[in-house]
Amino acid sequence: MDKRLYRSRESRMIAGVCGGLAEYFDMDPTIVRLILVTAALVGGSGLLAYILAWIIIPERPIGL
Repeated sequence: MDKRLYRSRESRMIAGVCGGLAEYFDMDPTIVRLILVTAALVGGSGLLAYILAWIIIPERPIGL
């Protein structure tokens, strides 16, 4: 089975980006969110990365 990156439908707070990354890397979504917030506070790159991921990563199709 091919492993694909999707935005999560279940583990989402805003757009499902962190939840989708956590599912893909088999991690806790809270850890991914903390990494993203830290990156956003350090230099602002986390916010830009989140917005780009929101645009680029497709949402998980219903039924998968």
